[in-house]
Amino acid sequence: MLARSDTGSSVGFRLVDPPRETTLSCMIRVMALPCQAPASVVLVAGPAGSGKTTLGRELARRLRRPLLDLDTLTNPLLDRLHTVIGGPHWNSAGAHTSLIRAGRYDVLRSAAEDLVQIGQYPILVAPFTLELAAGPEWGEVSALAPAITVVYLDGSPELLARRRSERDAARDADRPPDRPTTAPVVPHLRIDASLSTEQQVFRVLRHIGAVAPVDPRNPLFEVEFDAILFDLDGTLVDSTAAVHRSWDQLAREYSFDRGSIRHGMPAAASLAGVLDPARAGAALERMTELETTDVSDVVATPGAVALLNSLPDNAKAIVTSGSPPIAGARMAAAGLAAPAVIVTSADIENGKPNPDPFVLGARRLGVDPRRCLVIEDAPAGITAARAAGCHVVAVGGTSAPEELNADLYVDSLESLQIAPTTGGYRLTL
Repeated sequence: MLARSDTGSSVGFRLVDPPRETTLSCMIRVMALPCQAPASVVLVAGPAGSGKTTLGRELARRLRRPLLDLDTLTNPLLDRLHTVIGGPHWNSAGAHTSLIRAGRYDVLRSAAEDLVQIGQYPILVAPFTLELAAGPEWGEVSALAPAITVVYLDGSPELLARRRSERDAARDADRPPDRPTTAPVVPHLRIDASLSTEQQVFRVLRHIGAVAPVDPRNPLFEVEFDAILFDLDGTLVDSTAAVHRSWDQLAREYSFDRGSIRHGMPAAASLAGVLDPARAGAALERMTELETTDVSDVVATPGAVALLNSLPDNAKAIVTSGSPPIAGARMAAAGLAAPAVIVTSADIENGKPNPDPFVLGARRLGVDPRRCLVIEDAPAGITAARAAGCHVVAVGGTSAPEELNADLYVDSLESLQIAPTTGGYRLTL
């Protein structure tokens, strides 16, 4: 059974008779479990500057898989041969470009074949431009293993050019001019290069099924609720890359530190902390314009549609820090049907981490906030939910798990279901 405990300005929960493992210890123990992923060769592809090597290395570390990087395997030999043979650099466009490319990928595939034959499923890092076009080259690489997972990193031309300039790699000096990137023809998971490495890794692991198990003994599964209050961005919709792009663009236009912006807070409050009042109003209008138009890659998070649709309108609400236009644009892009109750930044004066948004959401549903479950992805939202007296489920993907002080943590909403009871609703697995 959960008992309420007030410690200063925060509201928490403690276990009473009978004694059991605490919520925090459950969360720590589950998070410590190694990721278990189905056997598949993972291809990390994308244009130069997208961060393929960084992502590939971290995936190899997390999954405890061997890493095969095209540049690492082939560049040293080619560079040494160039000093002997002379002539144009091997990486520049020339008469032997196709032959050199074919040889490099032969090396990569041969090394991968050796590993697969001994039961090791490597992470392969390379542009894979021809392979992703579904030509003969795709047939060769797809024959490596019964299951191939393609992760495609992509970003704006400005971002990719800036990263190549910052890394100042010798291999970039002789690269042919960039060609417009096209989406892969083969099945793939697109990852935006603007996301942090941790956010990218999370999405890949979730995609391949390497998610942390949820402990069924967590005491939150014993609690009955009258309503569920959902955050929007990062919880029901994956808009993180779009948010990054919009804030990055605004920071360049208004010359403020992008790193000072916290996820989960209203844009007006964030801008008030970095701009003077005379400029903050215009910046907010510009931010609204950016965020309502940049929705091409906004999608529902796994399990979001099913979980939201499993509840009647009188038992659910969306509580977001976004404005009505932004919330509407992202729900439409993600294919989410709007519930009857939506709380946006236009409805409150004090946004998250203040409790007012969740208190208002509960009031509009006619329920006590203490009988509500909040599903959130951001520390600011979790702080607001706890201050409102709500129970909280944290969902990963935006913030590190250790930053999310919730009653229960899940990697994906697909891990949860909501079942009706005689007196309300209860979480189930």
